[in-house]
Amino acid sequence: MNIDRSLLAQAAARGLIGAEQAEALWAFLAEQQAGAPSFRFTHVLSYLGGLIAIGAMTLFMTLGWERFGGPGLLALALAYATLALLLTEHLLHRRQLPIPAGICAALVVALTPLAVYGLQVTMGAWAEGRVYREFHTHIDWRWTLMELATLAVGAVLARRYRLPFLLMPVAVTLWYMSMDLTPFLFGREDTSWDLRKLVSLWFGLLMLLVAFWIDLRTRSGKDFAFWLYLFGMLAFWGGLTLTPSQSAWSALGYLAINLLLLVLGPILGRRVFTVFGGLGVAGYLSYLAYGAFKISLLLPFILSAIGLAIVYLGIVWQRHEARIGARLRGWLPEPLRALVQRQE
Repeated sequence: MNIDRSLLAQAAARGLIGAEQAEALWAFLAEQQAGAPSFRFTHVLSYLGGLIAIGAMTLFMTLGWERFGGPGLLALALAYATLALLLTEHLLHRRQLPIPAGICAALVVALTPLAVYGLQVTMGAWAEGRVYREFHTHIDWRWTLMELATLAVGAVLARRYRLPFLLMPVAVTLWYMSMDLTPFLFGREDTSWDLRKLVSLWFGLLMLLVAFWIDLRTRSGKDFAFWLYLFGMLAFWGGLTLTPSQSAWSALGYLAINLLLLVLGPILGRRVFTVFGGLGVAGYLSYLAYGAFKISLLLPFILSAIGLAIVYLGIVWQRHEARIGARLRGWLPEPLRALVQRQE
């Protein structure tokens, strides 16, 4: 439910609350929402600038940086991280700007692989010529030490600052780790594409469960689970979608899973479930259109009927949403019921 100042003014005009109470309540709500993610232009600029800075030290790092050698890369990473950490402290504690502070703290986490790589090069661990920029493009189980260090730094900073954006590089690192550990876990370097898809699927499901657990444990208004949901869904849905259907029944199973995602989206208040579930349903319908029924004259009529039925179902749901929702919530455990009520 979205509450703005005009609604409080209307409530005061009707005598439901006093004018002073309305002003005090609005001040409280504004304080609680200060720094919350939104599409305000200042927030967009903060995220854009932060992502460019993070990308410059990760995805867009050129081969020229290798000229600094291991000690040079380590020193540069530590210097950048120290500056970013000082900015985090200043922005959070002195300026009360949690979004820019979270971006600076995330930069510290994103610099951790570079620092570890510089240390490894100094110790001769990458003598065969592997370069840092390949950390983001090549799968290699030897990246694991860099990923573990990144997770450790991310956990320490997240515990200290309690800033949701800190979990973005953590989620990316977990995604990388799921791919890099596949050759190590199965004891061979040339793991098949099918095996990698299977690992991605199950690792993504694990990330979604962890995000759900964080949702249940979180009592503040900060969204600590968003990035885990996003990258967990990317890994899970990507592995599921790229796995070819062996029969019509497996294709129906794929459809059922995506329909479940569509249902879970509104229940948990997570649009990422709805978006990927909708993409999956669209993919299944494409499979029908261009595969099983590519020469059928009835398919457009069948799909039209299904689409209209879904629209009608949405109308019926909206009409009886409060009563149905209250009845369904009665069957939920208390932590899950509290989660659903927080998302309404």
